[in-house]
Amino acid sequence: MIYTILFCYTFVFTIRKFQPTDMFSVIKLASETLTEHYNPSLFNYFYETFPQGFLVADRLHKIIGFVVGLEVVPGTLKIPMLAVKKEHRKQGIGSALLNNFLEEAALQNIKQAELEVKKDNKQAIKFYQKHGFEIVETISKFYQNGEDAYIMRRAI
Repeated sequence: MIYTILFCYTFVFTIRKFQPTDMFSVIKLASETLTEHYNPSLFNYFYETFPQGFLVADRLHKIIGFVVGLEVVPGTLKIPMLAVKKEHRKQGIGSALLNNFLEEAALQNIKQAELEVKKDNKQAIKFYQKHGFEIVETISKFYQNGEDAYIMRRAI
């Protein structure tokens, strides 16, 4: 089980596996930070389908970030969501979530990870490139509002 305690500039936070008691906090965080609107049952699906790919960042028993992924085809993980509370961004939490996620994926014999990101989300694209992801394709009108997406991929 992943359980990593990390020290940030001003506080300590933990990366751990999602627990069902985290559900409402994760759904709330997703609605506050992500531009897409997701059916709450989707989070339960993620947990039931690939629980080892659902990690949270916890600070003082409050969820401040999460990443979720699932194996879409053998050996390939899709990362549909990674979110960090706005007031906790740029403090290494997103990197810690993603790095722990990729380490867990490697333990599960996953060979590559992929995700979609809005074409105009320069900050997210830069973040993922910093972590070894490359743009491999464009999907037209991928998002609910009709915006295009890049598919980004990296080997694990």
